[in-house]
Amino acid sequence: MVVACGDTTILVDCGFTLKETERRLGRVGLTGADLSAVVLTHEHGDHASGAAVVARRHKLPLWLTSGTQQALDLGSRTDLQYFSGHAAFAIGAIELTPYTVPHDAREPCQFVFSDGARRLGLLTDTGHISAHIAQQLDDCDALVLECNYDRDMLDEGPYSPSLKARVGGPLGHLDNAQAAELLARLNPGRLQHIVAAHLSEKNNTPWLARSALGAALGGDDSRVEIAGQDSGLPWRELI
Repeated sequence: MVVACGDTTILVDCGFTLKETERRLGRVGLTGADLSAVVLTHEHGDHASGAAVVARRHKLPLWLTSGTQQALDLGSRTDLQYFSGHAAFAIGAIELTPYTVPHDAREPCQFVFSDGARRLGLLTDTGHISAHIAQQLDDCDALVLECNYDRDMLDEGPYSPSLKARVGGPLGHLDNAQAAELLARLNPGRLQHIVAAHLSEKNNTPWLARSALGAALGGDDSRVEIAGQDSGLPWRELI
């Protein structure tokens, strides 16, 4: 995900090769030279495998928790900057408020991004919803919300029993129903965009994710969008 405000542009997580990252940036009119920093949520490969390469190539700071750093081999040439999962910090024009989440990583965090007037909440890679998560994401103007799987599809699908237990466990990922439960607990009045993200190709469908989130909004799914694994999502602006 890319978050931009003024002359500050942040790449959040990077699980792609340098070539694929540049290709995807190009789809929204950017190159690596436009980035101000890379920020990591946690160390899992689909979020972090390409981060150090991109940061070194474009001479960018790589922001992460000390736990995430300890779980990765980032090389001595990477400009590492550390944040705490319990304290806000700023990168240029963007304030980032990290918050801890239950996931099977060393020190995982998710974020709320703000320019002082608008708030964008990000939540993926989370095994269950806590009061702390709901508190952090209330009164956002937009949400990127994990809808990783449909419970029935996961139970009946091709994953091994151990992988099903991990994905569906309390330190795994959010299913459509859990995401909808969280959305129903939040104040929907300010939400301009609601993006369902991190959908499994084998254990979910866009229709199921959209239907679940729409039901949490009283049956109105007009604000719900789907971020595809390959197609991503074009720029969305908060006004």
